[in-house]
Amino acid sequence: MEKLVLIFGCIGFCFLNFAAPLHAQELDWENIGRANTNVTAVLLDRADPKVIYMGSGGNVLKTEDGADSWRVVLSVKGGNRKVNFLAADPRDKNALYAATGNGLFYSKDKAKSWKRIFQGKDYLENECTAIAIFSPVIYLGTRSGLFLSRDNGRNWQRQPGKVGTSQILAIAYDKNRPGCAYVACADGVFKATDSREGWALIFSPHILENDKEQGGDLDEAKGTSASDIRHLEIDCENSILYLATYGGIYKSIDQGKSWDSFCGLGLLSKDVQHIFLSRQGRLYAASRPGIFEYRSQRWQELSLKLSAQDVRVIACDELGNIYAGCDTGLFKARKLALDDRKESAVSAYLKHAPDIREIQQVAVDYAEVQPEKIKLWRKQAARKALFPQVSVGIDRNTTDLWHWEGGSTTKADDDILRRGRDSINWDVTLSWDLGEIIWNGDQTSIDSRSKLMVELRDNILDEVTRLYFERLRVQMELDNLTLEDRKKRLEKELRLRELGALLDGLSGGYFSRRLEEMAAGH
Repeated sequence: MEKLVLIFGCIGFCFLNFAAPLHAQELDWENIGRANTNVTAVLLDRADPKVIYMGSGGNVLKTEDGADSWRVVLSVKGGNRKVNFLAADPRDKNALYAATGNGLFYSKDKAKSWKRIFQGKDYLENECTAIAIFSPVIYLGTRSGLFLSRDNGRNWQRQPGKVGTSQILAIAYDKNRPGCAYVACADGVFKATDSREGWALIFSPHILENDKEQGGDLDEAKGTSASDIRHLEIDCENSILYLATYGGIYKSIDQGKSWDSFCGLGLLSKDVQHIFLSRQGRLYAASRPGIFEYRSQRWQELSLKLSAQDVRVIACDELGNIYAGCDTGLFKARKLALDDRKESAVSAYLKHAPDIREIQQVAVDYAEVQPEKIKLWRKQAARKALFPQVSVGIDRNTTDLWHWEGGSTTKADDDILRRGRDSINWDVTLSWDLGEIIWNGDQTSIDSRSKLMVELRDNILDEVTRLYFERLRVQMELDNLTLEDRKKRLEKELRLRELGALLDGLSGGYFSRRLEEMAAGH
C-alpha cells in the first residue's frame, strides 16, 4: 500500500509540475515602434517606464510617452550606421552610451546631446558591438578586440591576448565583485578579476571529443565551434553565468571554472541568439523561432502571437513588461485575460487523449518491468525448497567372471571354462535442504535484479510522463497559432509527430492506436 501511495504521489507531482505552464496567461504582442522598423538595440529607463530608447536604421530614437510618439535623438554618420548596443551608466542616471558601426557615442544629458568618445583605426575596430560600464571603468567590445578605459572614455587601451584581437560578442560585469568582468568573443569566453594581469580562457570554443565529464578546468571546458557563441548573461546576486550558443545554453555556478549544459526542454531550436535575466529574476531566451521564458523546469514559449521572425534583443522594465527588438519592430507584451473556455482548455484536451495512467501501465507492461514479476520470482524461489533434489546412480561391474561348466559326459561342451555375466547395480536418491525455505542463494540474485528493474520502471514512468505532457503543450500551442505563422506551425507539427513517435516506441504503438480508437469513437 505504501508503494502505491508513493507511485501515485509521484504521478500527481509530475502532473502538477508539467501541467502548470498550461495555465500560464497568454501574451499578446503590440508593435509600439514605428511600422516595419528594423530594431537592433533597446534600452529602458529604470526610473521612468515611459522612456524607451531603440536603435534602428542608423538612428537612436526616444519616446517619453510610452511609445505614443518617437523622435530621433542621434543619427549616425558614415558607411556603417548600425546601432549595435545601447547602455546606461548604473551610477549616473543621465549618462547613456551608443555602440555603433562608426564608434562609441556618449550622452551626459539623457540623449539631448552626443559626443563620440571612441573611434577605431579601421572599419573593424570602428564597429563597436558591446559595452559594460562601471564608472569610471568602461569595457568596450569591437569587431577587432576589447578596449578598456579607466577615465570615463578619455583614453583607451587595447587588452592583451586573444580578447584584444577577437570579435567581441558580449560583455558581462559582476557588480558585486569589482573588477570581475567576463567577455564572450569568437575565441571563447574570458574572465578578468584584474584586467591589468590579463584574461583567462574559461570556455573553450572547440569541441573536445574526449571530454566526457561535466565541469572541470580549462581542458575540461565544454564548447562549440568559434562562430557558435552567441551571448553572455550574468546573475550577479547568485554568481551564475549563462552562455547562449548555437548548440544550446550553458551554465556556470562557480564563476566560469566549470560549465554544464542547461535545460533545453521546450526550446524549438538549440540555436539561442540572446539570453536575458530580468531584475525580477526571470530568465528569457530568444531563438530564431521565438521568445521563451524558463519556468517549472522547462522553457515556455511566449511568442505565439508575435509577428516577427528574427528576435535580436529582449528587455524588461521595472513593472515586469517584456519588450522584444525584432526585424519588424519593437514589440511589447501584454497579458490576455482568460475566459472560461480557455480556463477549461486543459480538461478539454485531456478528454481527447488517452489517460496518462493508462499509457504508463502499457509502457510498463511492454517493457516487462511489472512489480508482480519480482513477487513471482520470490514465490518460486521459496517453493524451490519443497521439491527434492533427485539423483540417479548406476554401477556396472565389468570384472571378468569365469567358471567351469561340467558334471555330464554325454553333452557337448561339458567340462569347459565359460565367462559369466556382468554385474549391474543402480540407485535413486532424494534430498531436501529445508533451510532454503527461509533463505536461499537465489534471493540475492533476485534482490539485485529487483533494484535494476525498479530503476528501469521509474525511468520509463518519468519519460512517458514528460513526453505525454510535452505533447499536450505542443498541441495547445499549435492550435493557438494563426494561419500566417506557417513556419512555426510546421515546427510545432513536426514536434507533435516526434513526441507521438516516442510515446509509441515506449508503448509498442499503443498510443497511436488508442488515439485512433478515440477519434473513431467520436
